Amino acid sequence: MIPNIVRGKRVGGLLRYLYGPGRREEHVNPRLVAAWDGAGPLSALEPAAGLGGRRDFRGLVDVLEQPVRSGRNPPAKPVWHCSLRTHPSDRQLSDAQWGRIDAEAMSQIGLAPHADAGAVRWIAMRHGTDHIHIVATLVRQDRRTDWARNDRWRAQAACRDLEERYGLYQVGPAASAHRRPRAAELHKARRLGRTETDRDVLRGEARFGAAAAAGTDEFFALLREAGLLVRPRLSSVRPGEVTGYSIAINRPNPIWYGGGRLATDLTLPRLRARWDDTPPTPSPADPRALIDQAIHKVASTGLADTGACDLLFVAARQVPGRARRRLLSRAADALDRAARPQRSPPARTSGHLRGLARLLHLTGQLGDDRNTAAVLQLLLALAHLADAIADLRDASRQLHHARDARQAARLLRAAAQTRGPGGTTRPLTPGRDRRHDPTATDAPGRST
Repeated sequence: MIPNIVRGKRVGGLLRYLYGPGRREEHVNPRLVAAWDGAGPLSALEPAAGLGGRRDFRGLVDVLEQPVRSGRNPPAKPVWHCSLRTHPSDRQLSDAQWGRIDAEAMSQIGLAPHADAGAVRWIAMRHGTDHIHIVATLVRQDRRTDWARNDRWRAQAACRDLEERYGLYQVGPAASAHRRPRAAELHKARRLGRTETDRDVLRGEARFGAAAAAGTDEFFALLREAGLLVRPRLSSVRPGEVTGYSIAINRPNPIWYGGGRLATDLTLPRLRARWDDTPPTPSPADPRALIDQAIHKVASTGLADTGACDLLFVAARQVPGRARRRLLSRAADALDRAARPQRSPPARTSGHLRGLARLLHLTGQLGDDRNTAAVLQLLLALAHLADAIADLRDASRQLHHARDARQAARLLRAAAQTRGPGGTTRPLTPGRDRRHDPTATDAPGRST
């Protein structure tokens, strides 16, 4: 469900458009489906149609604008207009269902909380099958102005809740374990000609270190080997105990990021819980068999095995060929976003796959060109796992995470086909269909 909010000055002009034919004659059978508490029957508010079908909006405009005229400090743009649109795959909702959705949305946004007799006046009208329009005036009936602060953020949160309650497709951005770069970080990276922000670089190094390490000391050592500054955080209660960490890129005036600022699962307590599940002495195993087990786990339990993400982060550092490593780095980031959404039930990381990731790090066996066949089988197996995670996210209506999983599968298959003589690599053959071109997807670390 997608909310769109705009503000204006004239209620009458907006109502005339909403009840009119629309720009392309798309408005059909306009009618009210809900209104504020105490508004009375909707039939009394409905603008009456006169001769020739023209409606008289004066009565409805008058009751909506009455609080504005008597308000103590009315805003310059007192008209608040929000449209809510369902996904094309959703079922068609009845007028009664839309009415309940509108009342709940207005309550969660804060403009008309339940049982608040002095809230703003609003109406909801419908003239299509897949969307609704809510029109409110931003002066409460007790004459105080409601400035509707954070209304867009609250509307998004309300839509996420209503999608789940009514079984609708979740089209809004789902919460992710990643902490996204802020606008200032993105602008700084562009200004300096960098393709990644500092936060993205540090998160990638922390992901690799977490996948390859088996404990806190080894994790910090891998970060330092990558050239990063590491600052452990000591407990204020138990002297000498390390309870957290911050890392920064080694440059003048470094900017420090704690693990929680990179991703919710990169805090030291969360990492230690993952390391506790890793076999202390990794033993060789058939990668394909372990990944097949992970695919079966996704299908049977509905939980994504994040050990595959750790395996892919290590593989992305060891496979031969710069082009293949670049594709695998992007695939690892996309699969991690898909497998570790913040609001999903926590998936237990497979100790076997994490053990395999650590074994690959210790032996470096993927870096040998003689293991090309094994590398390709591993990448294709991981692509099948990404497909299974995409199906899982589709079933739970997590559109953005499903898209990330499919992007990971495309990148993995492209990496499996990347080839070249003399140990060098080159992309797939030119002239391929752009719809199947993994390099045409969004930039790494971005989710729209």
